[in-house]
Amino acid sequence: MNKTIQGIKVIIGDPALFAIESSITKGYEQISCRALGFFCIHINGICYGVCENDATMLACSFDEVNRRLANCGRHVASFSELKAAQIAEAFRSALYGEKQDVSYLGMKSSEFCRHFRRDGINLMWAPDGDAAFDDGSYILQFDFEDRVRLIAFKSDQGYSYDPATLSEVWMPAEAFYQILQQWRDSFEDEWVRSVSSQAAR
Repeated sequence: MNKTIQGIKVIIGDPALFAIESSITKGYEQISCRALGFFCIHINGICYGVCENDATMLACSFDEVNRRLANCGRHVASFSELKAAQIAEAFRSALYGEKQDVSYLGMKSSEFCRHFRRDGINLMWAPDGDAAFDDGSYILQFDFEDRVRLIAFKSDQGYSYDPATLSEVWMPAEAFYQILQQWRDSFEDEWVRSVSSQAAR
């Protein structure tokens, strides 16, 4: 597992498989903001998210990682082993299509959509509520016994997804959640240092 910190740029994991990358441009004392910077997720060498120094406030990304850690093992669905393209297509159609089908992947539309809501099973990791994934990226997470499956893609100009951006990875759950925990701890340390250094100026 790689851990690289350059100034306040942090990469946890292996970008060729799975990694979280973030950077703090400016820290804020308000926990509703945390910091200005970027938060990106790498899957199979593809970067999902806007990697620009002023892409987003990072509170939403930080909070979402905390939610994933708190709900370890609970991101489950009966369709978790279907083909990635099939899941991505159903997801985009059900949540963003102009007209929804009666059912998706063997369940009623309303039940299927609930799997992706924060007050439901919360399979949708990204977008996480702010501008970090304004490049049209989506990342879905499934817990499956002792493994985690991530499906990532970017939206096309309509209500589907761009097949050229579709990627997935299966990895040990322990390794996945360890990366989340290490990123969370590293980010919080850097945020504290950033706020402290600005207060001392």
